[in-house]
Amino acid sequence: MELRRHLDPKMILIGLYVVVIFMCFLIGLRPAGAAEYVISGELEIPDIGLESDVTQLTLENGRLNSPDIIVGSYSTSPNKTLLIGHSTTAFHDLEQLDLNDYFYYNRVKYKIIDIEVKKKSDIHMGQILAGAEKDTVVLMTCAGELFENGDATHRLIITAVSE
Repeated sequence: MELRRHLDPKMILIGLYVVVIFMCFLIGLRPAGAAEYVISGELEIPDIGLESDVTQLTLENGRLNSPDIIVGSYSTSPNKTLLIGHSTTAFHDLEQLDLNDYFYYNRVKYKIIDIEVKKKSDIHMGQILAGAEKDTVVLMTCAGELFENGDATHRLIITAVSE
């Protein structure tokens, strides 16, 4: 009895699909969500392995909407920048940072001087965005109990000053 080798067309298509996906990862294609944003900076936090593009945000109906997979920046005062990101994507390991840890925003080194978790209702954005004497970056993400709509009961707020 002679064995014949048979190539199933479905298996060929699946193989080609796998090769195309693998090649996309090799050449560094970004997920589709990142392409929607105009990149205005970069954030690197070596202690948690975070490297993210940053896009400048504007208020929409009195709210800042965090980008899906990268970090957003907002500033209204001298020497103070707010960086926000989702706790389920870009800022998923932010709670691992400690006082005196460092990160880099647009290649400037910042040292963490304050870490706090506050109820969302207790946050005063005017205070967070108020100007500072020294170049300051505030990182903020959701914390506490997560709701189905993507919001949460609290915010993790990390303040850092340039070195």
